[in-house]
Amino acid sequence: MAGPLSHLRVLDLSRVLAGPWAGQILGDLGAEVIKIERPGTGDDTRSWGPPYLQGADGSAELSAYFLTANRNKQSLAVDIAHPEGQALVRKLVAESDVVLENFKVGGLKRYGLDYDSLRRINPKLIYCSITGFGQDGPYASRPGYDFLIQAMGGLMSITGQPDGEPGAGPMKVGVALTDIMTGLYATIGVLAALSHRDRTGEGQYVEAALLDVQVACLANQAMNYLTTGTAPARMGNAHPNIVPYQDFPTADGNMVLTVGNDQQFARLCDVLEHPEWASDERFATNRARVANRKELIPKLRQATVMRSTREWVGILEQAGVPCGPVNTLDQVFDDPQVLARGMRQNVAHPNLGEIPTVGNPIKLKLTPVTYRTAPPLLGEQSEQVLQRIAGLSPGEIEALRERGVIS
Repeated sequence: MAGPLSHLRVLDLSRVLAGPWAGQILGDLGAEVIKIERPGTGDDTRSWGPPYLQGADGSAELSAYFLTANRNKQSLAVDIAHPEGQALVRKLVAESDVVLENFKVGGLKRYGLDYDSLRRINPKLIYCSITGFGQDGPYASRPGYDFLIQAMGGLMSITGQPDGEPGAGPMKVGVALTDIMTGLYATIGVLAALSHRDRTGEGQYVEAALLDVQVACLANQAMNYLTTGTAPARMGNAHPNIVPYQDFPTADGNMVLTVGNDQQFARLCDVLEHPEWASDERFATNRARVANRKELIPKLRQATVMRSTREWVGILEQAGVPCGPVNTLDQVFDDPQVLARGMRQNVAHPNLGEIPTVGNPIKLKLTPVTYRTAPPLLGEQSEQVLQRIAGLSPGEIEALRERGVIS
């Protein structure tokens, strides 16, 4: 069955993570996504390794990082610094619905591939630009990287152990989360612009900036600051607004408790064989527990070390207390719930055989996500794309290849 976006063609001029993540989502939903890459090197992440996934005969390899965000795409290797390369991209733009790019502010204007230039070719074009800091403001010309934005956008100031504790200091998240969130917001913006186009016929410019996204995604911590004027501090795994909502030691490791209301706390106290805590005025309500967390958390820790993680999870789940283990990634991808939800998939690659990929979490009943193609080799579909969409003959394509315009 065709995906919900199978009527759309996307030119993905982006690289690394935020833009490719958006392109992959659109591809998963059925759009035809053509990844425009530099001949010879391609997307930067093709060389970000190890690890690499390699064919049995060693004839091909792809970095795990590149595999992260480039399935359901075709690769066209074209030199956009070459006038003929620019002309090729413009031909494709005329037959496309969406352009994704993450060049520096003004970076594509010198090639005639900026929005103002391309909308004259295709007035219905949705053009999405992803940058570190946005198209205006005092930082607009700066390059943006996820780690840098996690720091500047406040995320690292609330991530890590509190001052005075072992290992204290600001800490980034273990994946490039700001890039990923920016990819999600970019996708939402593109879909909103497409909805507007469906009603009016108008294309438009969509912008997503990493710093904007990171500030927006501070969520309750941002509002904690805006409503009090006090900047939140690092709290390790503790929650600023809910107690108990953090990790606790067990007899053989650690588990997480996420107690969201007073009824759950009372059931936790019963399981821990301390029902009196639920009626203690210091702990009876979440408000009181937040105020008295320094008294409560040590009591809970003394109780949780008495059983193994597996034992606690079984008992607490039966009692209706939200909890879980702290899984490593091998445990995550062996988890029966993760497997049942299709979060581990395989796709066929012409040189590498069956390769793994992480499932898309969007579940559509009538038009489900599909895993049609593996992340491509550099320039794998160059000839096919140029023949089918740009209308070039095999001879014309070969001449372009000989002049280094494509590969």
